[in-house]
Amino acid sequence: MYAQKQSNQKPNIIVVLTDDQGWADVGFNGATDIPTPNLDRIAKEGVIFSNGYVSHPYCSPSRAGLITGRYQARFGHDCNIAEDGLNNPTVGTPLSEKMIPEALKAQGYRTSAIGKWHLGDHSSLYPNNQGFDYWFGFPGGAMNYWGESKNEIQTIYRNGVKVPENELTYLTDDFTDETIKFINQKDKKPFFIYLAYNAPHAPDHATKQYLENTKHIEYGGRSVYAAMVNGVDNGVRRIDSTLIANKMKDNTIIVFLSDNGGRAELADNRPNRGHKGMLFEGGIKVPFFITWPNGLKANQKYENVVSSLDLFPTFLDAAGADYKKEKQLDGTSLLPYITGKNNGKPNDLLFWRSVGGFEYAVRKGDYKLYKSAYKNKTLLFDLKKDALERYDIADKNPAIIAQLEKEYTAWDAKNIAPGWVDPHPEHVIKEEKELQATRQKSLRKK
Repeated sequence: MYAQKQSNQKPNIIVVLTDDQGWADVGFNGATDIPTPNLDRIAKEGVIFSNGYVSHPYCSPSRAGLITGRYQARFGHDCNIAEDGLNNPTVGTPLSEKMIPEALKAQGYRTSAIGKWHLGDHSSLYPNNQGFDYWFGFPGGAMNYWGESKNEIQTIYRNGVKVPENELTYLTDDFTDETIKFINQKDKKPFFIYLAYNAPHAPDHATKQYLENTKHIEYGGRSVYAAMVNGVDNGVRRIDSTLIANKMKDNTIIVFLSDNGGRAELADNRPNRGHKGMLFEGGIKVPFFITWPNGLKANQKYENVVSSLDLFPTFLDAAGADYKKEKQLDGTSLLPYITGKNNGKPNDLLFWRSVGGFEYAVRKGDYKLYKSAYKNKTLLFDLKKDALERYDIADKNPAIIAQLEKEYTAWDAKNIAPGWVDPHPEHVIKEEKELQATRQKSLRKK
């Protein structure tokens, strides 16, 4: 029970989740064009994860894994929300799954969800029914940044009540404002805030202020995308300043990560291969850090593999609770590892599954198996020697393939079939055909 050893007061916790942000779209991972000075500064105040993964390569399932601390395939949520989700309460993360806010409320926390939800379009699955005391945001998977309502799931709500559009400005700023209001409430309880910005997900909308900060980028699309990221950076600056003004910063945990790899266009996943939707590193390895001045040393880079599934147990551990009593969790607390109390590895075996096994991947130690629908074959990489996944060694290592396939089969036996399906398979096949057609078109015709 880590918090009791550090302080008599449980830490506040803020998760800042971005949407489709690339690995190299922050300065602390090497971005040189997008200005993220505040994220870079705060990252250096804690631990930057060099091998930080999410549990799925695209939006809704990845969020389901993070917020429940479980592989989302355990409860059939390995697809984006289906079109009939608005009228179907079975499409989304079920109420039977315990979410982080529910566990923290039992530890005396007040809880807030701000921003994009995307864990169920049906009103019975909205945040106020899933352990959040306060909710400000939209239910669906994407929305314009001006807050203009288009339908029931592309509407901004405050605790289930529609927010008048004339009260909204630019959603990134609006979400920051609501976060600050929640922090500023006079309450003795510690807080948990799940701040899920929809930036830099499409549509590509930005304010003059943020566009001014990225005018040095001559490629227009990248400049607008960068402005959206810069808006998040400015929001995190304002939140950090609020914590300092309230003398809360030292005992507040801040976690920053993206929900999956960057989108195919405008984002930068280099040097990783692939992008959102793929199980190459570019689709599942994300910018990721954690800070907690009272509990963690600054200026750390942690090289071992960590997962978004580890956040749930980490937060319970920090709050002084015995996370091991939550038997359903698939992750582990990172605190013993990033404080140096345990020199082992928090994760030596991770799994990914899309659309019921249409694609899947296993990472065990340095080896990664990827059953790729994009390439229509099972690939094997030695990430220690080939972190960029350029050299498929499957043909020369049938024994390793067999071992990892066995591991996957044992893991998948504990999962259930998807509760609904999405168009991911069709998109994969179409994208690969277009890629090959473009490559062939470039060849010289004799």
